[in-house]
Amino acid sequence: MECVPVGSESPGLDRDLAVYLPPSYGHGDRRYPVLYMQDGQNLFDPEASFAGSWRVDLAMNRAAARGLEGIVVGIPNAGEERIAEYSPFDDPESGLGRGGDYVGYLAGIIKPLVDGRFRTLPQRETTGVVGSSMGGLISLFAFFARPDVFGVMGALSPSLWFAARAIFEPLEAAPFHPGRLYLDVGRLEGAVTLEDARRLRRLLHAKGYREGEHLRYVEDRAGKHEEAAWSRRFRAALPFLLPSSE
Repeated sequence: MECVPVGSESPGLDRDLAVYLPPSYGHGDRRYPVLYMQDGQNLFDPEASFAGSWRVDLAMNRAAARGLEGIVVGIPNAGEERIAEYSPFDDPESGLGRGGDYVGYLAGIIKPLVDGRFRTLPQRETTGVVGSSMGGLISLFAFFARPDVFGVMGALSPSLWFAARAIFEPLEAAPFHPGRLYLDVGRLEGAVTLEDARRLRRLLHAKGYREGEHLRYVEDRAGKHEEAAWSRRFRAALPFLLPSSE
């Protein structure tokens, strides 16, 4: 395993990235699927985490031992501007949402940079966007806003409640886009949060996303709204999120 820093001195990049490369990366010319993950501070280094590390590197190494490898790009959040950047919608309490601009930055700057520097499988079918909480909300939005780029999505405990549940209106109007969508929620996050997730699941079913084929939905009986729960569920979700790169 190697975690490669990509500095913000790169053209168009306004923050440093952490890029996980799988164990076999240095051997041969194989190309790999990519997961672009939000809240990059919480993914790898426990020292850099502001709320607990997912230890994505360890999760990916375990998956690699089972023959499942991929690249992970950790994109740090914007600190105090995190909510605005991860929100696709304006909100009376939180202010203007810059989520659309962020998705454009992810698709137009970060992905081309990663594809140019690393041996990726750049097709949408092998390009995923993943996050939790507000990072889950913007990942869900990105899948439907840029189906030309993203064909895989992971939303762990997404903040569906944000901006008076504004995410549901554009999703209801969006067409079916082929892909793999992973959605989960912790049952200890509260009845309202649980019902929001179930509502989204019903909406996705109505669009034609079939369980096991296009959609994996998980309710974690012991799950709270916290990094430790997301870390555990992310490990279990990897076989669905990462197809074989052979």
